Amino acid sequence: MFFRSGFWRHFDFWLLGAVIIALVFGVTMIRSAIAGNEALADVVNRQIIFGAIGLAVILIVSIIDYRFWSGAIVPMYVVIVIALGLLRIIGGTRFGATRWIETGLISIQPTELAKIVVILALANFFAKTVEQPRDWKWLLKSLLITLGIAGLIYIQPNLSNVIVTMVLWAAMVWAGGLQVKQVVIIGVLMLALPLAIFPFLKEYQQQRVINFIAPDPNESYGDTYNVRQALAALGSGGLTGKGYGLGTQTQLRFMKVRHTDFIFSVIGEEFGFVGNLFVLVLLGFIIYRCLRAARLARDPFGSMIAYGVAILILFQGSVNIGVNLNLIPVTGVPLPFISYGGSGLVSLMLAVGLVESVAMRHKPLDF
Repeated sequence: MFFRSGFWRHFDFWLLGAVIIALVFGVTMIRSAIAGNEALADVVNRQIIFGAIGLAVILIVSIIDYRFWSGAIVPMYVVIVIALGLLRIIGGTRFGATRWIETGLISIQPTELAKIVVILALANFFAKTVEQPRDWKWLLKSLLITLGIAGLIYIQPNLSNVIVTMVLWAAMVWAGGLQVKQVVIIGVLMLALPLAIFPFLKEYQQQRVINFIAPDPNESYGDTYNVRQALAALGSGGLTGKGYGLGTQTQLRFMKVRHTDFIFSVIGEEFGFVGNLFVLVLLGFIIYRCLRAARLARDPFGSMIAYGVAILILFQGSVNIGVNLNLIPVTGVPLPFISYGGSGLVSLMLAVGLVESVAMRHKPLDF
């Protein structure tokens, strides 16, 4: 069946090729970013393994008709809620947050998979309610679907991925047919929300916001220090950079978490503006191919899946780059396909597999 003539005819090899290029480039930059640090010596090999697993996931998921997932939404949702709940019992704690399930071999972040489940659950909801009025009841139901997962992510605590999840909801509910008056009211609430929730944030989360608004120039370590080093790296890279493996802020280890949160600055220091532009164009092309699949999808379910994946990649990429440019407070959101991270990478490639499944089964062209 899988090898019959025409089965792979509509497979988006352009999308797969762009993802592979991003993955290879990411591994290359991670190798430079660890700067000979023996404690991180296995990071490159692990990323290669995660990438290989991710490529296999893309092919397997693309073979499965994406409409199959419509009937599996409830069990998937229940499983991910249980997994997020188990974090409070057996999860590993790092940097004050409980986000990982330790298996002995690898650490798994259920939150990364949870974002894909949110996309599928919302896509299924909007597809099944396509004929229903876009009233407040309809809006509230979609919000409750999202909050069921977002609430469990928040208590880890993991505010950055709560924001990612809520942005997915906002973008998909808008595409689902949000009324203008609803957009205005939600917009006003969103503007007021940061001030309302600030007193309830964890101390380190509040400090990140304060450091962004009023940075301490004398801080020798922490968010302010990292951002200053990131900006120094980006600025010193100039147009074409200092050369691969020759970035001083990177190789002398002035930048922390440079293989994850601040890898965009590593690219800027070693390949300059040209390197950063390459990343932007590459991610932009991946997003475009996802939106193309959304436009060609044969039904609302497939269209909303591909659209949701495009928003996920767009927002996470924008947040990561915004942090590196000091445009927004520091978060823990990685650069899609390029930053180190097993669960995040494999989950994103699973999302790409869903888009490929939609593209392979798109509606026949009218002549």
